[in-house]
Amino acid sequence: MAGELTCTSTVRSILGRKRGAHRRVGDSLLFDMATTYSISDLAREFDLTPRAMRFYEDMGLLQPTRSGPGGRQRVYSGRDRTRLKLTLRAKRLGLSLTEARELIDMYDSPRDTGPQLRKFLQVLSGHRTQLEAQLAELQATLSEIGEHEKEARVLLSRIERAPAKKTKT
Repeated sequence: MAGELTCTSTVRSILGRKRGAHRRVGDSLLFDMATTYSISDLAREFDLTPRAMRFYEDMGLLQPTRSGPGGRQRVYSGRDRTRLKLTLRAKRLGLSLTEARELIDMYDSPRDTGPQLRKFLQVLSGHRTQLEAQLAELQATLSEIGEHEKEARVLLSRIERAPAKKTKT
């Protein structure tokens, strides 16, 4: 198992169905560290710009190795690919990149998954509360728009039914 990274079953359950350079062993996933990706490979696969990839690297979400003259070429591993996939999933759930990094960093070790799941539930609960508040505000706004539309239709109906007044010239 040299050259492989073990991810807990928690990561597997959050990621959902897996594809790519990994295999299942018992309750863990093993990612083949020999499979590498360029910044263009991952940017294309996840429909991102290289600039976004570099930003995720600056935020500590990705940690590519460097190669080539002066270490200018980024080389991403299967671990980086998985971390990127988790980051994008976290963004879709409404998590900040800092929250995403904290959660993903917890998944890097095959420790007890209890603290990971408790933290994940805590973050999700906070986002659910925030989204429910936003939904209530949107529903109130939609209701208000409905009332204004109703009033405008009544006024327009009165205007259209009233006989046209002739103006003196």
